[in-house]
Amino acid sequence: MRLRRGARPAPTTPHPPTHPTHPIRIAIIGGGPAGLYAAALLKRLNPSRDVTVWERNLPHDTFGFGVVLSDETLGGIEHADPQVHEALQAHFVRWDDIDIVHRGIRHTSGGHGFAALGRRTLLQVLHARCRALGVDLRFGTEAPYPSWLCETYDLVIAADGVHSATREAYAQVFRPAVRTHRCRYIWLAADFAFEAFRFEIAETEHGVAQLHGYPYAPGASTVIVEMREEVWRAAGLDGADERESVERCAKLFADALGGRPLRSNNSTWTTFRTVVNERWSHGNLVLLGDAAHTAHFSIGSGTKLAVEDALALVASLEEQPDLERALRAYEEERRPVVASTQRAARASLEWFEDIGLHLDQPSRQFAFNLLTRSRRVTHDNLRLRDAHFTGAVEREFGCPPGTPPMFTPFRLRGLTLRNRVVVSPMDMYSATDGVPGDFHLVHLGARALGGAGLVMTEMVCVSPEGRITPGCAGLWNTRQADAWRRTVTFVHDRAPGTAIGVQLGHSGRKGSTKRMWEGIDEPLDTGNWPLAAASPLPYKPGGQTPRELSRAHLTDIREQFASAAVRAARSGFDLLELHCAHGYLLSGFLSPLTNRRTDRYGGSLAHRLRFPLEVFDAVRAVWPEERPMTVRISATDWADGGTTADDAVAIARAFAAHGADAIDVSTGQVVVDEQPEYGRSYQTPYADRIRHEVGVPVIAVGAISSWDDVNSLILAGRTDLCALARPHLYDPHWTLHAAAEQGYEGPGAPWPAPYRAGSRRPNTGRTDAPRPRLTLS
Repeated sequence: MRLRRGARPAPTTPHPPTHPTHPIRIAIIGGGPAGLYAAALLKRLNPSRDVTVWERNLPHDTFGFGVVLSDETLGGIEHADPQVHEALQAHFVRWDDIDIVHRGIRHTSGGHGFAALGRRTLLQVLHARCRALGVDLRFGTEAPYPSWLCETYDLVIAADGVHSATREAYAQVFRPAVRTHRCRYIWLAADFAFEAFRFEIAETEHGVAQLHGYPYAPGASTVIVEMREEVWRAAGLDGADERESVERCAKLFADALGGRPLRSNNSTWTTFRTVVNERWSHGNLVLLGDAAHTAHFSIGSGTKLAVEDALALVASLEEQPDLERALRAYEEERRPVVASTQRAARASLEWFEDIGLHLDQPSRQFAFNLLTRSRRVTHDNLRLRDAHFTGAVEREFGCPPGTPPMFTPFRLRGLTLRNRVVVSPMDMYSATDGVPGDFHLVHLGARALGGAGLVMTEMVCVSPEGRITPGCAGLWNTRQADAWRRTVTFVHDRAPGTAIGVQLGHSGRKGSTKRMWEGIDEPLDTGNWPLAAASPLPYKPGGQTPRELSRAHLTDIREQFASAAVRAARSGFDLLELHCAHGYLLSGFLSPLTNRRTDRYGGSLAHRLRFPLEVFDAVRAVWPEERPMTVRISATDWADGGTTADDAVAIARAFAAHGADAIDVSTGQVVVDEQPEYGRSYQTPYADRIRHEVGVPVIAVGAISSWDDVNSLILAGRTDLCALARPHLYDPHWTLHAAAEQGYEGPGAPWPAPYRAGSRRPNTGRTDAPRPRLTLS
């Protein structure tokens, strides 16, 4: 039976807490893997400790079926408590393969290495270990109130799960953020063992559903069925009871199950809750496992994180001189690991939420896309695990033998890029009166010699008033155009095969500021020029208020863009990009946070698009027909009430309809109070969605830092080109070095003749030392 939450049992007469340097009397709220494993470790390391675990459920109550643990986690368990490790080993089932079934075609990828066992078995092992060590286990009993426990015990560990009552009781201290997501799922089991970790897709009249299945015992498998909320409702599952839900899931995935039934254990449809806490401890109270954080089940890390939390907490208690420093060390150690896992889990979760975007991919590419969805499994990593599978994906993609995906060519209108690497526009703030000089020649020339397929200028301003800083480059006069021609000619002559593009823009309300290294976005001390924008809103509090552009002013600015485009064409640029991102003038029209106009250029998204599209049309009309034109957008403002991902799709669709050859998908920098969710290649999902929904080529940008990331994103079909900024500041020859590190010497990354002697990594130390042969004692 399951106890009703409500009034808690009266606590026994409290013993005063001892509060020693290291805690002796320890209370643990929650008897899941985190709480039990922490209890066992604490008691094993110091048998004199008084450790009590309160668990509101009975010993055999458990929810869910199988759990997966990594070899890394098992190694930590073995080191900390060999007896627990040995007991678990006896129950593990192991397998290496992942099966992905897409439109009736199954693809298998090997070399992954999983170990799983039943959740009930795991708990039984931990129960037995705790009892053997003398832990006081109190099942079917609500824990006393946390405040009473904190007064009575030296240490209180809250391991009471995702719905933690302890966390909520101290919400003002821990400051939790709990986010629900767009899918419903139900946790079931089948009485046979899948041969591999299995993902299967079902396309129904109501929408897409997916199965996540894996064995956890010789004759049992976990089966999770998941679908978007609207699909779940349209299918009538919101009104189905447990029995009907189980039967319908079994019917939906009859092929995967071989016609066998599913079973449940008080299973209900639910939405996943991502839990993040600003703090994990308060005084002598600390959060553990799901009470502190959650990670979506699709990357199988919930139990893993819980067990690793317990290991880290107990180790910190042993290593640190007092409780305060121990709890601080525990959080400092675990928080970065958990944050990284949560980023991967969110990427995986959102990929499955948007799985419909990818269904029309070739089945093997779809499988590769699924396998690399969290960004933890990458192209290179997968090639090491299963070269046969990865090689097949590459061949179907069109990679010539021995050619990494990033070195396959790509065509935009009349321009063929020899590889998929773009040097992203980076403001250098090093021009004089808008004229690029020797610095720009060396900066862009070096990166062109470095092997990228396309090198982009910084934002080149269309008027003096459109500059960000006094050091911004321009194209509002012939002198500037002639200076740009010098750089373009160098690139074409000395780095043949490399294309060079120009990005045109106007600062809008973000102009008249100091150079970045003098104070980013800070107004000039002297010499300010007037600003103009969609609406009279300063970028920063206390900053200069721009004038709202009149219709006549809009016409003037449109003509400034067109005139700059004519000069860019005469300078010889191969590609032109219109900057409609990052809060500059055209971006300011697109975002509802910065466009408060009441005329035909404000209000609905269609009206907010009007002026940027007018500018695009004016530029496209004078830009040579055979040369491509792209548009950079901010796909989200990272702020409430701002541009959304849905808006970004509509914006991209509008520019594509007007002739944009590709959309360069960035995010943010529109308002100062933005709250970006940073992480590796964190902006790529926006590009991915635009690519698949709009059907236009995209350029992904943002924290793409390795050639492995580039290969992974290209081969998965999430982007067509990858733009990298900081990596090219660190290493102007980033692309050539990526080719050398992959052993690639083909046409996608030719070394300039004067540099060929440097095409192999130099030796960095002695390699001929004799190997040790004997160990003497």
